[in-house]
Amino acid sequence: MATITGEILVGGEAASGGLPGIRATNPKTGAPLEPAFSFADEADVDRAARLAWSAFDAFRESDLETRAHFLEGVAAAIDDLGDALIERAEAETGLSRRRLGIERDRTTNQLRLFAKVVRAGEWLDLRIDPPLPDRTPFPRPDIRLRQIGVGPVAVFGASNFPLAFSVAGGDTAAAFAAGCPVIVKGHPAHPGTGELVGRAIQRAVADAGLPAGIFALLNGAVETGTALVRHPMIKSVGFTGSRGAGLALMSVAAARPEPIPVHAEMSSINPVFILPAALAERTEAIARSFVDSLALDSGQYCTNPGLVYAVEGPELEAFLSHVEAALALKHAEAMLTPGIHAAFDKGVDALASHPDVQVLARGRDGTDANATAPAVFLTDATRFEADEALGHEVFGASSMIVRCETIEAMLEAAERMEGQLTATLQLDADDIDAARRLLPILERRVGRILANGWPTGVEVSHAMVHGGPYPATADSRFTSVGTLSIRRFLRPISYQNLPAELLPAPLRDETLPALIDGVRRG
Repeated sequence: MATITGEILVGGEAASGGLPGIRATNPKTGAPLEPAFSFADEADVDRAARLAWSAFDAFRESDLETRAHFLEGVAAAIDDLGDALIERAEAETGLSRRRLGIERDRTTNQLRLFAKVVRAGEWLDLRIDPPLPDRTPFPRPDIRLRQIGVGPVAVFGASNFPLAFSVAGGDTAAAFAAGCPVIVKGHPAHPGTGELVGRAIQRAVADAGLPAGIFALLNGAVETGTALVRHPMIKSVGFTGSRGAGLALMSVAAARPEPIPVHAEMSSINPVFILPAALAERTEAIARSFVDSLALDSGQYCTNPGLVYAVEGPELEAFLSHVEAALALKHAEAMLTPGIHAAFDKGVDALASHPDVQVLARGRDGTDANATAPAVFLTDATRFEADEALGHEVFGASSMIVRCETIEAMLEAAERMEGQLTATLQLDADDIDAARRLLPILERRVGRILANGWPTGVEVSHAMVHGGPYPATADSRFTSVGTLSIRRFLRPISYQNLPAELLPAPLRDETLPALIDGVRRG
């Protein structure tokens, strides 16, 4: 029976936090939901961090099969929650049952994918340089390298993905795979959903026979998150959210006596470049698919197509008419929280009242609380570049279309972009030359380049990058989606001339992939 008590989860137990907390709210109705959730105080943070630190060495040295089995156990425990998880998530977020079912599958699938990654052992990056005692002028010692977990990781749940980017989401899965204990700062928008998943993780920890301290779930306000990042036993942070919150956490982490990395995925408007031949050939199809991507789940995706560039002319005028017609069929849906809704309204109102911006189209009003109709705005490249505020993210179903006089103007606009998660090219065969000119610019500006698609789908796979240059993320070398995300929570360590009996087990295992004197084994 799925139970929600409003407690924090630490060390395999549930307990009331040291501070009064909140009730979740149904965003469609505005009605509060039971129960009340207590917030963790600094003593709760300290207890969770100390338990995580005491569990770290045992967890990071757990054999690969045990760790993989644990990740699969978390996935199975989430599946076992059944309809209760979907029903609570629907009540707390206003997202559809279909969307939440897809997200649950994504969550459990990425846990199982990381189990395969752990078993395969490639992530250990084992390297062995055998000794060369007769080398001149100096002999080479025996040098061996592996990757180890960095230590306990603080994970901040995201508002817009109550499952896939929250308690058991990608950050948690990657950290567990690396052998790092995880303390989740739950998002206040969906605390009941978080507790259900957190209890599932606790069961999986116990079933795997792992130390209970490898997982904790703390509800709390800003102060709780700040205390967590400041704690000396936290060694890394995973965050998905707004630029303001991400920068605040980065400042806290940098001010510590021992600064730590904050792997923050922040703001992005994901520019789309509609090249001339594609615009002429597929005018209506591109317009309709753009609007579908824009309005999906009220536009509450970090990969929402918030900016569109196109060259002016009759084809663009036809495109704008099709966008207007398609958006008129989209109705407003409840946004995730009253705060997100209020911020969306503020952003849309600012654009609508800007003297250099035209309101191209609005969707239909809705009947839910916290709902505002989707919006598309229009300006030209000169005016867009004159006011950097026009390029700021409005989180939700809002997008700006920018007229460019020529392809050269589009290239210049691309050069001036700040870092983004994605860029999309809508192109046909006759656009290849223009696309070839754009590619090197986009490679410097984004983490993922798409052709003839839309950025709102992010595949969890080995080759996926969900990251990009600042301010899209804090560090463009890493991804928060896909199996490479494990690298955020690892560091290399070398062993020189250690006796065989002191070497860690992976460096003695001749079946695991390794570089032996620079040559691949396995």
